[in-house]
Amino acid sequence: MRKTAALAALALFAAACGGGTASGPGKPVAGGTFTYAITADPGVLDPAMGVLSVTNEVLSFSYDTLVSSSQDGKIIPALAEKWDVKPDQVTFTMRKDVTCSDGSPLMAADVAENVNHMTDPATKSPVNGVLVPADMKAKADDAAGTVTLSTSKPFSFILESARLLYIVCGKAVKDRSLIAHATSGSGPWVLSESVPGDHYTFKVRREYAWGPGGATAKELPDRVVLKVVPNEQTAANLLIAGTINGMDVNGPDRARLEATPGIGKKIVPNGNGQFFYHQGEDRPTHDPAVRKALTQAINLTELGNVSTSGTGKPASGLVLYPRPCPGDTVTGHVPGYDVAAATAALDAAGWKAGPDGVRVKNGKRLSMRYVYVTTRGPGIQAAAEYVANAWKKIGVETKLNGVIDTKLAEELNATQDWDVIWLPIGVTLPTQLVGFLSGPSAPKGGNFAHLANTRYEELVAKATGMPGEAGCKLWLESESALFDNVDLVPVVENTVLTASKGATFDTMAGLFYPASIRLTQGG
Repeated sequence: MRKTAALAALALFAAACGGGTASGPGKPVAGGTFTYAITADPGVLDPAMGVLSVTNEVLSFSYDTLVSSSQDGKIIPALAEKWDVKPDQVTFTMRKDVTCSDGSPLMAADVAENVNHMTDPATKSPVNGVLVPADMKAKADDAAGTVTLSTSKPFSFILESARLLYIVCGKAVKDRSLIAHATSGSGPWVLSESVPGDHYTFKVRREYAWGPGGATAKELPDRVVLKVVPNEQTAANLLIAGTINGMDVNGPDRARLEATPGIGKKIVPNGNGQFFYHQGEDRPTHDPAVRKALTQAINLTELGNVSTSGTGKPASGLVLYPRPCPGDTVTGHVPGYDVAAATAALDAAGWKAGPDGVRVKNGKRLSMRYVYVTTRGPGIQAAAEYVANAWKKIGVETKLNGVIDTKLAEELNATQDWDVIWLPIGVTLPTQLVGFLSGPSAPKGGNFAHLANTRYEELVAKATGMPGEAGCKLWLESESALFDNVDLVPVVENTVLTASKGATFDTMAGLFYPASIRLTQGG
């Protein structure tokens, strides 16, 4: 199963993370069109195949989930009005008034089919084993209006995982080809027009009355337009001019928008900035001494400031807020900045300076191919240059390679042509990372960095079936085990500015509460 593409944008799973309301001045008005800038084309719109964050951002307008979460992370009813949780199963009682965008009623069997489709190995869903356990099964009772999700052994986050599952309904339940470039969900918006690479237009479903917290479509605009604007500066200019109503801002235009009158502003968490070392047997970073030395050569605090233009926070873990298992897994587990120690360690590992200053061992240069995405703002490129300069000082050659998101997925899974990769992570449950940080290596599995951390695997095995505080203690220890072994290096906790003009709306880590959008006067 090819799951590594999902990790290229795991913020897509952050629907229960810290978020907030972006609001501008003025009172709500009826009707009209809400226009929002997205950074890239979403591609195929089947929720079972949605691996890019922009894809799931688009899907969030049309699809509901079984349960949702409040801004403080509390699980609240959505399509399911109540539930009964056991260690290895959860039974949901469905609302009876929900309809699909084609007018058909949402049945319990439709929900079960969604889960079973995702976990069927023949489907090759890249989110199987990430959103839900790979062995999860679903059984429906339409007469009782219930759906039961079960696993072969206890799963500590069996309820929480349901808040991440977009439910397809209508004819697309049996024919997924219908939603490659369309939507078929129970959400408040249905896709009415798509022009790939340019815009996606949704029309409102006024009959929608089953949103989380009692949300309805009565006060929503008539239309939503998601406009593809890859350049952040261009999008910021459009926002200031009032051509669009909202955007997320990661780069230097953030300061400009924060200083512009009439712009609604909200700072929200947006995943981690961090990098991984490729640990294949033929790579220098297979040696933990080399990984530690490379890490010691970097001032991670300065690197975090460079990558976020000073808007980030010190990293404290891999899971986004509000975490199901609160705690700091980073402090005391990442090698500190010490260039002298880094130099000595490389000497001891047999890497000696060559004629041009680059270290050599057994005729092989100590050269790192550093891969990063170009769609996350100029800070990420500046961070790559910062790392290259730091490593040059200790005799390491660094070849920088900036790629777009889809190319990053190819690098991770297929070509494996990298030594160090800057990869943002935005997950809501620690279980969502296990398939990427252990198990079969790419291209046969999701373990793209070829990690083999026995301590991590042992702790995960114990934690998976253990709910509550005891399980959380083990999950936190498992994260720290990754940092102790320098398998990946947490650098910074990113934040993003959600900016608006002439509208208000609620988001959670890049995903919309689709029934929250309001246009306003005076914006």
